[in-house]
Amino acid sequence: MPLITVQGYGEIQAHDNERLVLALERGGVDILHRCGGVARCTTCRVEFSAGEPSQMTQAEHDKLTEKGLSGVRLSCQIECQHDMALTPVQTVTSSGLEAGKAPAETIEPAPVWIETS
Repeated sequence: MPLITVQGYGEIQAHDNERLVLALERGGVDILHRCGGVARCTTCRVEFSAGEPSQMTQAEHDKLTEKGLSGVRLSCQIECQHDMALTPVQTVTSSGLEAGKAPAETIEPAPVWIETS
């Protein structure tokens, strides 16, 4: 079971292949997500300090490119498969916004995996 170290929150034991956004919420991180976990926004961004996955979904790549973002990943598009250390960029508390509907248990849209460069 992957161990997720979250700056400002401590450690979270994730389930194998659990969506990172769901693991963070279950572990007490009030990660902001507005689109329901379907890569339509970038509110669930995280910055990795260790263990960044070497693959990403095409949907994540496209959204980050559209927004001109680098150095961050979308937690709704990441499966917990190994230990990671990260910092949430936006939380419900820090933003003053409400989270959107709960993300599904599996990544949406259906993932097409690509290697990160």
